[in-house]
Amino acid sequence: APTVTAISPSSGPASGGPTVTIPGTGFTGATAVKFGATSATGITVVSATSITATAPAGSGTVDVTVTTPGGTSATSASDQFSYVAAPAITAISPSSGPASGGTSVTITGTGFTGATAVTFGATAAASFTVNSATSITATAPAGTGTVDVRVTTTG
Repeated sequence: APTVTAISPSSGPASGGPTVTIPGTGFTGATAVKFGATSATGITVVSATSITATAPAGSGTVDVTVTTPGGTSATSASDQFSYVAAPAITAISPSSGPASGGTSVTITGTGFTGATAVTFGATAAASFTVNSATSITATAPAGTGTVDVRVTTTG
């Protein structure tokens, strides 16, 4: 039977979509890759020790399994994929600042753990700090007009 030794990335959006690389053994002739009970799409057997697959939509943490004519891989802690909900912003304070930038803005919301970017319109924040899953402090960049503030995570 095949074995899954890791997955990369080990998390992604609840809507699915990231291509996941699955290293392991015994993948020749693989017929299926599942994330929990849901079949992955875009499965490519790269070699006997590597498969890539597109994660389906899902929730929570699931085991990724590979099925070949020799059987289905046993589950373990190394094959787990976690679905991450998209972040949501509920408030920003202050909601305005000088066109030259530099204002420290507190962003409140949910799902901020592991944030990879904060943008003010199309411009990245000068800097940002994830204080918690519900709070980020960002330094506004220079800009004009009213812009949307966005937080990007793996979700």
